[in-house]
Amino acid sequence: MKVAYIFRSDMASTFQLATMILPQLEGGYHGADVVGMFFFDDNTFVLRAGDPIGERLAKIARERGILLMMCDQCAVRRNLAEGTFEQCGKGDVTAKGTVEGVTAGCFPQLYEALGSNPPDQVITL
Repeated sequence: MKVAYIFRSDMASTFQLATMILPQLEGGYHGADVVGMFFFDDNTFVLRAGDPIGERLAKIARERGILLMMCDQCAVRRNLAEGTFEQCGKGDVTAKGTVEGVTAGCFPQLYEALGSNPPDQVITL
């Protein structure tokens, strides 16, 4: 089964991702093929360059072809992207200061990025 995770709730990236999902992925016993992760609000902070969770995640994502995308508007608000609010949702915002492989976008960009490898399930945490 292929899954995509949306990290929406407060601390989802520092709790569910960091203490459950990521160790399972690293250990090879997660049980599902993760095809993408989408980060909202303060969950985007784990994607900052140098963040221990983000660096571990970037390594796994690179090895397994997992999409790492953060909400473009959330990223602009947190100085993790180049662009303006008017550009959000159009694919014109670029991630900056993040771990390797992270992109910024909104739902249209997420759908496009996962289009060639769609998940069977989307799990929002």
